[in-house]
Amino acid sequence: MTETTQDTAHDTGRAGLRGENRLFAAGVGIGLIQGLLLYGLYRAADGKVWPSTDPALFGGLALAIGFAPVAALAGVGRLRWPVLAIWIGVAALTLFLLGWHDVARRVLAPYDQAPFLKFPVMAFSAAALFIAHHLLTPAVRARRWVVDYHQYFDVAWKAGVQLALSLGFTGAFWILLQLGAALFDLIGLKFLTELVRSAWFALPVTCTAFAIAVQLTDVRDGLIRGVRTVALMLLSWLLLVITVLTAGFLAALPFTGLEPLWATRSATAMILAAAAALIILINTAYQDGQPDNLPPLVLQIATRVASVLVAPLVVLAIWGLSLRIGQHGLTPDRIIAAACALVGLVYAGGYLFAAVRPGAWMKPLERTNVVAAVLSVLVILALFSPLLDPTRLSVADQVARLERGKVAPADFDYSFLRFDSGKAGRAALDGLIGSNDAETARLAREAKASDVRSAYSPDEKRELARQVKIEPVAGQTLPPDFMAQIQSQPDLALNCRADETCVLRTVDLDGDGRQDVLLASRTAILGFTAGEDGRWNLQARYNATCGNTASTDLRAALRTGVETAPVPLPNLIVNGRRLQLGQEVRCDTKGAR
Repeated sequence: MTETTQDTAHDTGRAGLRGENRLFAAGVGIGLIQGLLLYGLYRAADGKVWPSTDPALFGGLALAIGFAPVAALAGVGRLRWPVLAIWIGVAALTLFLLGWHDVARRVLAPYDQAPFLKFPVMAFSAAALFIAHHLLTPAVRARRWVVDYHQYFDVAWKAGVQLALSLGFTGAFWILLQLGAALFDLIGLKFLTELVRSAWFALPVTCTAFAIAVQLTDVRDGLIRGVRTVALMLLSWLLLVITVLTAGFLAALPFTGLEPLWATRSATAMILAAAAALIILINTAYQDGQPDNLPPLVLQIATRVASVLVAPLVVLAIWGLSLRIGQHGLTPDRIIAAACALVGLVYAGGYLFAAVRPGAWMKPLERTNVVAAVLSVLVILALFSPLLDPTRLSVADQVARLERGKVAPADFDYSFLRFDSGKAGRAALDGLIGSNDAETARLAREAKASDVRSAYSPDEKRELARQVKIEPVAGQTLPPDFMAQIQSQPDLALNCRADETCVLRTVDLDGDGRQDVLLASRTAILGFTAGEDGRWNLQARYNATCGNTASTDLRAALRTGVETAPVPLPNLIVNGRRLQLGQEVRCDTKGAR
């Protein structure tokens, strides 16, 4: 009887070991297949053959192959194989459609390279996949639509630690490969250096190393939980720091006013980032809400205070965003920020309620996290699909503002339609060319004919115009229309803003009896002549090419006076084409022979 029991236990252990080996092999196989598929895409892009000849198809494949196998690795051993296959198929198809749409809606420039994807679609798609996978996994395993919060917490935070460790392992693996290659280089053997630089080796090996790391960390379940516990403990004490800083910031606002905040033009992004940091650190303190994970009293107090502070931060972010949209309309960045603020609003309301509600400590936080997670996935899918395409919505809003007279034709950002808003912008620009307003049609035609993106948007130009500082030399005055032109084209006077003041001198440079303008910054002088239409035309740029330019201030030199020197050689006209003189500059050096 005893021998039979021992044999049964031994067989069970061997069966468990064989199961682990099969799961390990499956994970490594997924990594290897991913690496080979990525190498196939690389070869297609390098050789400019299909599917790289269809950028939208290539972008969709790149996004699906880049992320879906990672979800498959996370699901091996946790989901039954049929369920895992269905889920990965749905995830891969969704990722493909998101990538395809991101490329298909754009007008690609000749220098755009594979995979043709923009960073936002890659970052937000990865976030949506991570959230969706860890909402799905515990629900499927429990065969319920919604499971207890501690199950969501356990799966998601364990996966986060695994991901960080696996990325660290992959990075360390490559550091060692590079070190080994360098050692062989020392003795004249270059084969390892050539090998690690080869895409056929690097891509499959990188994906396989990552997959091995995931499987190794998955086997050591207790170890991962221990690392997670230590990481959460350390991060939770940082909640005290961000809570004190945020409280101090909000307390200072009544004394400083909101103008300095809005003047930064990046207040919404910074405030939302601070709110996100609070939310993450609140969760490191709360953890799964179980009684045995209750933090010390000081952290319990900090968690309640921080949960209250999220609300005013989100309200401030929405206020600042609404002001910018009211002043300048929608842009893709503002639409994405609005989506983030919407999710933040759910967190703010739920956390505020959890902080002030009597009873179990912060219990409503659990439902808030689940609702916000589902909302985040839905919002991301809507933003990067035709449903709520930020570019399409911003083009429609900007054109509507122009047509309503909310923005003058001269102040409208035609370059946004021409260069930054894809096919929707190009179509809108074509529509403006046929506008009944002559100025709108003219400016739209000029924008369509331009091949160079304006350095500044109209909003930026107005902001820079307020910073332009020009001071005429003693006894002279600014030409009445010169300042207005510089303010409309601030890139002509890049150094005449902020803490630098440019110096202006009027002088007849070409002997035609009309005054020309020299405008000096610290290191350069711009020469302008007046055209027949009354506009000042930039004709020359004089740089301090000799001497120590760091200690040479041309503004002071221009105040003392200016002389003209004859040009040693004239410009040339060759077959009707004017060739500008580019004079060779030689600086005298004492003692040179």
